[in-house]
Amino acid sequence: LKSKVQLFLFYSIPHLGKCMQKEHLNHCNFADHYFNRIKLKKYHLTKCLQNKPRISELARNIPSRNFLCKNFLSSKQGNEKPLSENMDAFEKVRIKHGGFVYYQEGCCLVRSKDEEADNDNYEVLFNLEELKLEQPFIDCIRVAPDEKYVAAKIRTEDSEASTCIVVKLSDQPVMEASFPNVSSFEWVKDEEDEDVLFYTFQRNLRCHDVYRATFGDNKRNERFYTEKDPSFFVFLYLTKDSRFLTMNIMSKTTSEVWLIDGLSPWDPPVLIQKRIHGVLYYVEHRDDELYILTNVGEPTEFKLMRTAADTPAIMNWDLFFTMKRNTKVVDLDMFKDHCVLFLKHSNLLYVNVIGLADDSVRSLKLPPWACGFIMDTNSDPENCPFQLCSPIRPPKYYTYKFAEGKLFEETGHEDPITKTSRVLRMEAKSKDGKLVPMTVFHKTDSEDLQKKPLLVQVYGAYGMDLKMNFRPERRVLVDDGWILAYCHVRGGGELGLQWHADGRLTKKLNGLADLEACIKTLHDQGFSQPSLTALTAFSAGGVLVGALCNSSPELLRAVTLEAPFLDNYIKRYCPCQNIKPQHYPSIHITAYENDERVPLKGIVSYTEKLKEAIAEHAKDSGEGYQVPNIILDIQPGGNHVIEDSHKKITAQIKFLYEELGLDSTSVFNNLKKYLKF
Repeated sequence: LKSKVQLFLFYSIPHLGKCMQKEHLNHCNFADHYFNRIKLKKYHLTKCLQNKPRISELARNIPSRNFLCKNFLSSKQGNEKPLSENMDAFEKVRIKHGGFVYYQEGCCLVRSKDEEADNDNYEVLFNLEELKLEQPFIDCIRVAPDEKYVAAKIRTEDSEASTCIVVKLSDQPVMEASFPNVSSFEWVKDEEDEDVLFYTFQRNLRCHDVYRATFGDNKRNERFYTEKDPSFFVFLYLTKDSRFLTMNIMSKTTSEVWLIDGLSPWDPPVLIQKRIHGVLYYVEHRDDELYILTNVGEPTEFKLMRTAADTPAIMNWDLFFTMKRNTKVVDLDMFKDHCVLFLKHSNLLYVNVIGLADDSVRSLKLPPWACGFIMDTNSDPENCPFQLCSPIRPPKYYTYKFAEGKLFEETGHEDPITKTSRVLRMEAKSKDGKLVPMTVFHKTDSEDLQKKPLLVQVYGAYGMDLKMNFRPERRVLVDDGWILAYCHVRGGGELGLQWHADGRLTKKLNGLADLEACIKTLHDQGFSQPSLTALTAFSAGGVLVGALCNSSPELLRAVTLEAPFLDNYIKRYCPCQNIKPQHYPSIHITAYENDERVPLKGIVSYTEKLKEAIAEHAKDSGEGYQVPNIILDIQPGGNHVIEDSHKKITAQIKFLYEELGLDSTSVFNNLKKYLKF
């Protein structure tokens, strides 16, 4: 991206999928005795295109497709702002509803008129300090259809527990109710114009119960559904047009969806398709039709199907849109006449716009620097806005305008990182011949990359993508000469469902082989060397990192882990069970005192066992042996991962610079531009 106002031409790319018309899945003839007909009621779409949750909140690893490539045009944004000096500014929850924007300002839930959203002219709706929580923040906001109430989920950095407050909107806003341990929640309105709040109750990190509540003169709060299978959890999602509230009952491999009528929420819910082991599906709605993302059929990647809303069972699903291998749908957005798919294919990002009237498909290849989407809540039926970002570049706005059939980019301040850094898409060949994608960043003017420090990041679990959102500390490292490498190994979701399946459970060693191949490939191609290489991961990514430290410690000089999984029941690759007397890289572990997902006891046990093995190895290594440092940094609180903790970021960077023998003066000066110390 070279200038503020420039036409960007991107060449045509191969189709990533195919549009279908009336092609039935003849192998899907399951009888469904739970099937009920839905009495359809006319609903005006334009009235309901409000700020809705994204389907990506349900489907973290979905598929994709492509067709025609079009132009990028620059578009001047009215509320353009320079780069923020505080990374927290990128994480604020803001939603638009009617003529207002709802958001957090300081310790308050506030709203302001749309055009005044960036000024100090706002109305305070609720002071979070009334909850008497330590540093509370708003995690999610939902506004009732007629703006009589607003609900907000409040959390703290010290805990995964949350409180949902309901505020009555009036001349003097007042908190009407509060509910503890709420996960997802949505508003609907019944036949008598009464607002009904549906919400899920979380207990022991699982959501099994759904409640519905009303307020005002007709207060009630009742349990609506309980899931009895402990391997499943429940999540609520309101379709883009507000026609249906979907109750999604999901496990890691199977899902079941019920429809709650958005016009008659007191009626019994309707089952779309009872759960079938191994079948996942997610639902949107438009013009009395259901659009279903599902992995049913061959290949077992996601595809888009549709059926009439009054005949929702699987036997009636028509194949509408297919995806090729190694393609993933990151998100889906539904409009009056279009369906927009946000895709990842071969480690690059695309947007596909499907015309629902004629089944036409237009595909846009996005700028090569882009590594991730940030979806905007959107009430404009004529435009589809979104943001693109990378680990070293803050989000940038783009808008697809349906009437013009073109993608416009935000103009104004151009981030200098576009000229001072390079992004490379590379591949490493694993032991079994699989090609493993990598995304690599470094300064354009770096000389002799073999002598530069390298930070490798990996996750490879739960079918989730490696996080590629903007992180100021990563930006600062690149500015200071580091090479960053993101390894998209099997077990993650970057190349679709099969990529995940090929790296989980008994196939977890594939992910380990991929990680080893990535690091060796980087070294072989002149990116750094073992003595200057560090590896980092959080949560479930700790399994692969811990396993690599046991199997190939010579590839690394230092490791940072946060809330890592280090003990599991598969002995072949369990980090804790395979510790042995040998040389290890220095390791810095951040753990949280009351983490319910990764108990502190297991991390302490791993650390002690590792220190014992290192001490035993040091006895036989002579006087000149440099014993690696093993640091366990226990932070207070019960959150699993605190991404924006300045204290944690500072400690990890300090550790890396000391272990690699680097001067940290400039990096900490640069960090002060972003972090508030």
